[in-house]
Amino acid sequence: MKQIENLIARIAQRININLRELNFNLTPYIQNVLPLGQLAKFYAFYGITPHHPLNFHFSHSNLAGSYFLGKCRVDHSVLYKSDIRGDELKRKDDIFLFGDHRIPVYEDERIQIRDSFLIKTLVHNYSHDPESLETFFIHDTMSMHYANIHGSPTEGCFLGTFSTVDLTTAHDCVIGRFSYVQVGEISHIHVEPGTIWIKKDKAFNFLYRYPRQKLDSYVNFKFGEGPPRGIIMDFIQERKSDFKRVFDEIHLELPITIPPGASVDRFAVIKKKTRISENVLVAQRAYIQNSFLGKGANAQENCYIVNSHLDGYDVTAHGAKIIEARLGKKVFVGFNSFLRGTPDYPLTIGEGCIVMPHTLIDLIEPLTIPSGHLVWGYISNSHDLKDHSISLEEFSKIKDGLVMGELLFEGDGEQFVEGFQHRIEHILEANGAYFDGKHNRGHAQQNQNISFNTIQPYPDGEREGLYSTISILP
Repeated sequence: MKQIENLIARIAQRININLRELNFNLTPYIQNVLPLGQLAKFYAFYGITPHHPLNFHFSHSNLAGSYFLGKCRVDHSVLYKSDIRGDELKRKDDIFLFGDHRIPVYEDERIQIRDSFLIKTLVHNYSHDPESLETFFIHDTMSMHYANIHGSPTEGCFLGTFSTVDLTTAHDCVIGRFSYVQVGEISHIHVEPGTIWIKKDKAFNFLYRYPRQKLDSYVNFKFGEGPPRGIIMDFIQERKSDFKRVFDEIHLELPITIPPGASVDRFAVIKKKTRISENVLVAQRAYIQNSFLGKGANAQENCYIVNSHLDGYDVTAHGAKIIEARLGKKVFVGFNSFLRGTPDYPLTIGEGCIVMPHTLIDLIEPLTIPSGHLVWGYISNSHDLKDHSISLEEFSKIKDGLVMGELLFEGDGEQFVEGFQHRIEHILEANGAYFDGKHNRGHAQQNQNISFNTIQPYPDGEREGLYSTISILP
């Protein structure tokens, strides 16, 4: 275990050096946040399919409970129950389109993680940066529980609990807890907790920040008191035991029937009284209980859908939670959003709504969100909804900007809405929502034939918890 301690100290030192200009000290975050004994308890595993290149290399690292898919290299890093998803890695001879440029890919893209500490983090490689086409890198970075690194190379960064960097190359930055950043590229910036920031060149700038007191109720972290706390973390912890059986048992039978074109990951939790339809995708570590997922809907990694009904073609993005709700068709629920109705106060969301990433809806009365609306921020009743929603049609008419409560929007509303709608269509297409039995195959169909292999760390001695140097080739 001594070598694991030395490895963590090395990682902390490297990140602190990168963040010195921000006067940010990583040490209080990295100390005692995770009992070292946990790092030796869990196997790591990787998926093999005919559609993803098999090529892994691990050296002087800990991989406890982590999942790998696609070409990946990990050096001098600690990954605890993280998902490294390489199902959209580019291949040699692919053409990468960037503006007016057609850029050829000269070798298979790979994920490279070096000198980093990722805790229960989702890494999705969907690349956007033309400067690093063949390597999707995460270097000198620490991410706390349930952060998302989505298409975002990071170097010298700290990501707080439930934070997300999305299609953003980040250098030497601190992303506060429950913040969402999609701005293309940032450097030497400290993003305050609870910030939702979406920016595209000169087209638009969407900026919202949660009141600190409200945010602390849902996501907080105190030095020296162990893992993060708050309402969202408590919700996850209450269901933690349901995942134990999924990872402990080798042969696990699902309690539901899987229809044609649909895929339910081996490492998802599916409770009884759940129904899924054709072309549904349920990813690893998703949790579905007493719910209906209509045709083409998806539940991505770390999603929770409980006592809810999704009409179809709904996108539940990484880490989103939906409880006691009914969603019309093509509702998008963004990263790490927390949508909680109750049996007495149900939540209804109309067709075509866009629920922004990191939205908090926690009801104290029944609530219906009309079709075709944009929703953000904190909402507990109809009064809150008036200040935190607007029809997509009205938002599209914005040309100069909008100030609405804590929201500041600058630029062209039509480009903002069209950008989101285009991305939702891409997600549905990529996940195989429109598969007709022959055409439009996506992840839901490709992941039906996937096998898993496990690897173990040293069980004791000074190398306890570390994995030996391993190369896994085709």
